[in-house]
Amino acid sequence: MVATLDDTKRSAIAMEIADLKALQELLIATEQKLQPAVSSDTEISDRLNDFIRDDRENLAVLQEVLAKFDGSSVQPRDNIRQYVDQVNRLMDGTELTLYQKVSAYERIKHQAVMTGLIVHKASQVVGDDVKEAIGSLNQVNFKNRAHQEQLKGVMEVLGTRELTGKDPDQSVWARTQDAVAAVRGMFEGLTQ
Repeated sequence: MVATLDDTKRSAIAMEIADLKALQELLIATEQKLQPAVSSDTEISDRLNDFIRDDRENLAVLQEVLAKFDGSSVQPRDNIRQYVDQVNRLMDGTELTLYQKVSAYERIKHQAVMTGLIVHKASQVVGDDVKEAIGSLNQVNFKNRAHQEQLKGVMEVLGTRELTGKDPDQSVWARTQDAVAAVRGMFEGLTQ
């Protein structure tokens, strides 16, 4: 009975890794679709190119990890496949602005980060063999998390441009005002 339970847990982890692989493929497809729209901004375009390079490396790592779980038979869940199709339709369409598309992309990055972290945590309680099998997944989690942080700056620029037609103020004084506003919000939240 214990072996069956462990096999069930391992299968669930493998399914989660297959979902993560599908999300990683979606990230790459989305980045490639966003690239032409940001090509006039060298900084954002270069950052997106770095993401594409890293995400291709991440995909290779995920394929290796999944192979350790008999990856040829493990497929993503149907709801993840449907989600991928829906996101692809939105990214190909014109109903979303560039900022909205990048915002959706950031949410996919977040989902990939959290899925990777959950797989990591689950492997800690299932067994050393699983923990060892997914060891290289940690670099995928790290890169995706780093991308997520960098995307905040990209979204700030694109969102400000979309709303005002101008780039955001990135000066030291503007950042100081941002910090003061955050502290003020924290104290107001504590006093209410």
